Amino acid sequence: MTESLPAEAYAAALAGLSAMTPARLRLLIAHHGPAEAWSVVNGTSPPHPAVAPLLAKRDVIDKFRSSGAERHPALVWDRCVRTNTAVLIIGHSDYPALLAADYAAPSVIFVRGDLSILGHRRAGIIGTRNATEGGRRLAYRLGSELSHAGVVVISGLARGIDGAAHRGVIDGDGVPPVAVVASGPDVPFPSDHARLWAQVIERGALISEHPPGSPPYAEFFPARNRILAALSEALIVVESRAKGGSMITVREAMRRQIDVLAVPGSPLNKAAEGTNQIIADGARPVCDTDDVLVALGLSTKRQGQLVFDPRPIPSEGDQRIFEAFNGDALCLDEIVDRAALSLADVAMALGRLEANGWIVANGGWFEPMGVNTLAIDRLEV
Repeated sequence: MTESLPAEAYAAALAGLSAMTPARLRLLIAHHGPAEAWSVVNGTSPPHPAVAPLLAKRDVIDKFRSSGAERHPALVWDRCVRTNTAVLIIGHSDYPALLAADYAAPSVIFVRGDLSILGHRRAGIIGTRNATEGGRRLAYRLGSELSHAGVVVISGLARGIDGAAHRGVIDGDGVPPVAVVASGPDVPFPSDHARLWAQVIERGALISEHPPGSPPYAEFFPARNRILAALSEALIVVESRAKGGSMITVREAMRRQIDVLAVPGSPLNKAAEGTNQIIADGARPVCDTDDVLVALGLSTKRQGQLVFDPRPIPSEGDQRIFEAFNGDALCLDEIVDRAALSLADVAMALGRLEANGWIVANGGWFEPMGVNTLAIDRLEV
C-alpha cells in the first residue's frame, strides 16, 4: 500500500508532524525528497549531513516519530483526496511560480479551489479582528470594488477586516478571491466563517501550508502571514492596533519590497494606531479604491506569474562565491576550495551574502537561496 503512494502523500504527512516547522520541512525535502524524508524521519534511511543536526535534537525527533505513528501517509493522503485538496510541492510544475520565487516559500502547500486566478493583479487586504463598524464597511467596499476592477483580493479569512473584505468580493461577484489560512484547508476558523470558506473555495482558492485536519494552532498564524505577503503585489491595512498581528504581515511585505498602503484614522481610535504609524513611516494613505489601483499601476514588478527577486544584487566577488555553491550545501573549507580565495575573503563574503538573503548558515553548513532553490530560511530549525 505504501509503495503505491505518490510523493504528495509523504509531503502531506511530513507537513502535519508535531514540531514540524516551515524551515524543518524545507530542510528535509530539499535534501531527501518527500518519500525518502519520511524514511529518514522514521529512522529507516540515513540523513544527509545537513539534516543530521536536526535529527540529533532528541525532543524534535521524538515528536516527529510519535506523531508520525498516528499520521501514516496513506491516511493523510486519503483525507486530501476526500476533501478535494491538492498537495503542491515546491519544484513541481503545478506549484505557483510567484510563490516558489519567494525566499521563504513553503515547501508544501495545500490548495482547495483554482490557483490560476493568481495570474490577475493581486492586492492583500488585512486588519484587526476587533474592527470598528466603519473599518469593516470600508474593507467590504474595497473588496467589492477591487474585484470588479479585475484585482484578486487576498486575505486571511479572519474575523473583522479580513472577513469583511472577502464578503465584499463574494457579494460583488467580481474576480474571485484567494484566502491564506492557518489551519487545515478543511478546518474553518473561526467556525462561524464556514460558509465564507466554502464560498471562497467554490469561486476562488484557499491555501494553507498545513494538511487537512490540522487545528489552528497559535504559532501557525505568524508563519501564514509571510505567504499572504508574498502573494500580494500591494498590501492594504484597513485597521490595526500598534502591535496587532497585521503588523507582522506588514513587516513581511516590507522585507519583500511590496508596496504597503494604509487607511488613516482618528488618533483617538485604537484600531487606527497601527495604520497611522505605517503612514507616518512612509506608507501611502488609502481613502478609496482608486488609491489602490493607482498603486498597482505604478508597480508591475510582481504582475502575473513573473519571478521577481527583491534581494540586492551581489558584487562581482560575492557573486563568484555564490556561484561556487552550484546549488550544493557546503562547509567553509569546501567553499574556500571551490572559490580559490583566502579564508578571510570567503568569510566576509559569506557574511554579506547571508545578510542579503542569498545564503543561510545551518549547523556549520552554508546553503544557497537562489530563485526556486530548496533551502531553509533564516528561521532556526
